[in-house]
Amino acid sequence: MKKNLNTTCVFVIAILFLLSCDAKPTLQTYFVDHQETPNFISMDIPVSFLGIDDIQVTKVQQEAINSIDKLNMLGYSLKSGDLDVFKQEVAQIKTLLKAENYNELMRLGNPKEGKINISYTGDDDTMDELVIFGESKEFGFAVIRVLGDEMNVSKIMELGPIINKLDTKEMNVEGFLDFML
Repeated sequence: MKKNLNTTCVFVIAILFLLSCDAKPTLQTYFVDHQETPNFISMDIPVSFLGIDDIQVTKVQQEAINSIDKLNMLGYSLKSGDLDVFKQEVAQIKTLLKAENYNELMRLGNPKEGKINISYTGDDDTMDELVIFGESKEFGFAVIRVLGDEMNVSKIMELGPIINKLDTKEMNVEGFLDFML
């Protein structure tokens, strides 16, 4: 009898614990929820697909590359999409990026041509996620999540000069861009 009572208590506590968990939406759940939605395109790119082995990089760039695990990309195209849906989705993403765990790194652009917001999770020295969110009322929006372990902000910024050298055909980034533009 005592064993049944202990089992029942453990079961009730486990259920209460699960019910008390706060299921706030996250950027990750946003990606999962929208990857199969019409007018959206989604891509996951492992770092090994970037073709970096064929590019000469500095030691700092190699350290930055080694800290990246993968890229997640999600885009919404206004070619076939709806402007009202676009506005709702942009508002939802902005709300997610205002969450306490995201730190804004920089903003670029303007309302007429488009805006880019770069945010990250982690502290000032190391990041676990870098998020690049770009929006244009002409084309749509794209969110790129750069996921890794203890990525260094200054080292990641050193990757800028080699981006044009990457083999985007292997990654099928052209398909993503064709969908968006």
